[in-house]
Amino acid sequence: MRNGRNIAGFRVLAHLGDGAASEMFAVQDPKSKQVWALKYVVRKDEKDQRFLEQVEQEYLVGAKLDHENIRRVYRMIRHRKFFKTCAISLLMEYIDAQSLDARLPKTQAQAVRIFIQVARGLAHMHGRGFVHADIKPNNILVSEKDEVKVIDLGQACPIGTVKKRIQGTPGYMAPEQAHRDAVSPQTDIYNVGATMYWVLVREVIPTALPPQDSNNSLYSGAVDVEMLELPTPPHEKNPNIHPLLSKQILDCVLIKPEDRPESMEVVVNRLELIADVLENPENAGEARDAAGPVGTRDRRSSA
Repeated sequence: MRNGRNIAGFRVLAHLGDGAASEMFAVQDPKSKQVWALKYVVRKDEKDQRFLEQVEQEYLVGAKLDHENIRRVYRMIRHRKFFKTCAISLLMEYIDAQSLDARLPKTQAQAVRIFIQVARGLAHMHGRGFVHADIKPNNILVSEKDEVKVIDLGQACPIGTVKKRIQGTPGYMAPEQAHRDAVSPQTDIYNVGATMYWVLVREVIPTALPPQDSNNSLYSGAVDVEMLELPTPPHEKNPNIHPLLSKQILDCVLIKPEDRPESMEVVVNRLELIADVLENPENAGEARDAAGPVGTRDRRSSA
């Protein structure tokens, strides 16, 4: 598709990017002149069927969400050939923003304010009964005004789902994702913690190895879950990182889901305390009492 062409009756204004089997466009409704984002997914052969299923899932979940920090999904259009779906268009909110990995925060306080918005959006998802299951830097959009949108609900699913195959992104996925255990709000909490770790330290956390009978080579180089330890605390990697923020990140990436914060609302509250400390250092004592002791690199989730 090129600028000036039509997709599903919408005029293409610009090509915004490409995914595994998708293209993203800015499009305009010729009648209302409204500008939208449109994800266009084509089924070229049998192996592409899963990409159609993912965009269908994105629509089914997105249509049930309504939060300022989650990209809104409006309409799904099937393109058929000989009565079979050969492509799908997903009409979504157009956002003038860049992904977090392209618009990195300049200060800790700015980073925390960004992740408060991410956590609020995910708390809304959890309240509606869904887990995102693929939070990572390029699934978070940040505008020039630091307004945040969580995007890409293709791996989102109801709380408690056991996936048929391993899904997630190495460096950000939780151990239970690698082992195809049930996903929960704590899975998103881990994904958020791993994303915060990368933003502050610029290193990814080792991904748990899937079971030995798995032939999924995507996770080669990962480590067995029994050998996993918490990563080096961010404040030990960079002394400028506030210890309370470092502790919050480590709490989010504990190996066992039940050891992580009990809900995304708890994460929001803790990050708001940390943001207050970073912006108002005189409040550090109160926030430290609320957060508890700072962890060390040898602390395990089973301790």
